[in-house]
Amino acid sequence: MLKTMRSVAVGSAAAVLLVSAFTLPGASASASASASASASASGNDTARHGGKGHSAAPQSLGDLGRKAGVRIGTAVDTTALAEDAPYRARVAGEFSSVTAENVMKWEAVEPQSGTYDWAAADRLVDFAKKNGQLVHGHTLVWHNQLPAWLDEDDFTGAELRKILHRHITDQVTHFKGRIWQWDVVNEAFDDDGTLRDSIWLRKLGPGYIADAFRWAHEADPKARLFINDYNIEGVNAKSTALYELVGTLRKQHVPVHGVGIQGHLAVQYSAPHDIADNMLRFDRLGLGTAITEADVRIPLPADSAEYEAQAEGYGVLLRGCLLTPGCDDFTVWGFTDTYSWVPDTFPGEGAANIFDENYAPKPAYSTLRQTLTLAAGRR
Repeated sequence: MLKTMRSVAVGSAAAVLLVSAFTLPGASASASASASASASASGNDTARHGGKGHSAAPQSLGDLGRKAGVRIGTAVDTTALAEDAPYRARVAGEFSSVTAENVMKWEAVEPQSGTYDWAAADRLVDFAKKNGQLVHGHTLVWHNQLPAWLDEDDFTGAELRKILHRHITDQVTHFKGRIWQWDVVNEAFDDDGTLRDSIWLRKLGPGYIADAFRWAHEADPKARLFINDYNIEGVNAKSTALYELVGTLRKQHVPVHGVGIQGHLAVQYSAPHDIADNMLRFDRLGLGTAITEADVRIPLPADSAEYEAQAEGYGVLLRGCLLTPGCDDFTVWGFTDTYSWVPDTFPGEGAANIFDENYAPKPAYSTLRQTLTLAAGRR
C-alpha cells in the first residue's frame, strides 16, 4: 500500500521536487543543528515503514524518511561507534538503517581460510536491533579487500568456485534473518560497460554473478539481494550494461532483487540530473533500487559556494530516489567528515559528508531534511 501511495503522490509532486533544487540548498543550517542534536531513533523495523512516526519535533532524517516512504541510512565505522560517543548517538538517533562500512567485507570476516571473525559485524547488527534499524550487508563478492590468503594463483577455477560458494553460504547463513538486504556482487563493471577484469571473471567466467545470487538466496530466502556499483547514477555505458545484465538475469529467474546506485559525486563534475530516468528503467524491470553510498566530495579548502553545490548533489540523488517508486533506501557513506574515506582515496579532496568534523550540519543536511519533508507532505 505504501509503495502505491508514494508512487502516485511523488508523481504529482515531481515538478515541485525538481524546482526545489534551486531553493533547498540555501536553507538555514543552524536550524538543522538543533534538529540533529535532539533527534531520536525509530523503533519501526518494517522495510516500508508502515508504522507511526515520532510526534515530537524536531524529527530525525530517519523519521522524515519514514513519512516519505524511504529508509535513510548511513555506513558505520564500527571503531568510531565503539569509541566516539557523539558519533554513536547520531548513528542511533538520526538514521533508520545502517550499512557495515568494512566489517562484513571478506578480509574482515575470514582473515584466515576457514577461520571466521564475526565479532565486529555482530556488534553492529546488535546495535541496529537495539535502535530499531535495518541492516544493509556489504558486501559478499568484490574484487577488492580480499584476504591475503585468497591468492588467485593458488587456486584452480574449480577450487575457487567452491571457496566462493562456501564464503557466501557461511556469511549469509551466519546473519540469516538479521540482514535486510545484501550487496551480493559489488562493482562488477568497468566504466566502458565491460565486465571488470577481476579474479572472479578470470577464473570463473561471467556466470559467477548469477551463481552468487543463487547461493545467497539459498542461504537466506528472505533477504533482498542487490548488485551494487558506482558511476551508474545517470544513463551511460556502464549503467546500460548493468541494465542489460539484470534484465537477462531476471529472464533466467536468477534471484536478483535490486540495483544499488552508489552515488559518489564531486562538486567539480555535473550532477546526474537524468538519475530519475535511469532508475525508472530498473523499476520497470520489477527491480528495487537504492542509493547506497552517497557522498559529494569537494576540492579543499571548501568555500560556501562549494557547500551549496554539494547540497545540490545530495538533493539530486535523493530526488531521484523519491521519484522512483521502487527506491526505498537512501544511504550516505558516512555522515561526518571526521571518519570519511575520501581524503585518503582522493588526495586534496574531502568535506564530502552532511556533517563537518565537529558534527555541525552543512547545507546538504538541510537539503535532505527539506526534500524529505516536501515529499512526505505530498503523500
